[in-house]
Amino acid sequence: MSDADLSIQDVSKEYPTAAGTLTILNKINLELNRGDALAITGPSGSGKSTLLYIIGTLENPTTGKVMLNGQDPFELKPSDQALFRNQEIGFIFQDHHLLPQCTVLENVLIPTLVDKGATSAKTAQAKSLLDRVGLTERIHHRPAQLSGGERQRVAVCRALINNPTVLLADEPTGNLDPHTADSIGSLLLEISQEQNTILICVTHSEALAERFQLRQDLSNGKLNVLSTADANEGNEGS
Repeated sequence: MSDADLSIQDVSKEYPTAAGTLTILNKINLELNRGDALAITGPSGSGKSTLLYIIGTLENPTTGKVMLNGQDPFELKPSDQALFRNQEIGFIFQDHHLLPQCTVLENVLIPTLVDKGATSAKTAQAKSLLDRVGLTERIHHRPAQLSGGERQRVAVCRALINNPTVLLADEPTGNLDPHTADSIGSLLLEISQEQNTILICVTHSEALAERFQLRQDLSNGKLNVLSTADANEGNEGS
């Protein structure tokens, strides 16, 4: 049994097709602990998002195990798995998915409604997170009144409101201009360290990926550790 906070053991994902079985992930193994930050790169269609969704319990693996804090969430009944996901995993997507009718503060507090609700302590925490990302003056604004970068900062705060063990980011800078993308990348890395979470980021951005302490490439269904030298080589050849 692994002592890692997050342990992925021989995880595979297959889909039946008319032409036969399509293997997206082939016996993926990965161990990470709080404070680790991993960037996953790879070509489109290689299964990066699929792996993220399995770690986030949004999709079941065909075979293998995912252990988070000693618990296999896929052994839980659906209601318990949903609560586990809400408490242990934070999500940031390429599109912010903010509710347009809610204010910035209300959007950040939405994940708290699953359990005890927006308590005074959670409201204070949400305001503190928003202050941390420079949005104190925007807490009563609605998403349509924010820039793209501001909306993504709200999404970061929403993902962190329940103090998750794992923060999953799927192309978090994909819709942003280079300057804003750089700012969001810095924020993700800094705040995940401050919160002592495991950060896993799927990205096509070399500029973002090279800032992570850990980096792996997903291709042909396999994860491969990518060293700094490998990354530089790839950049030179691109």
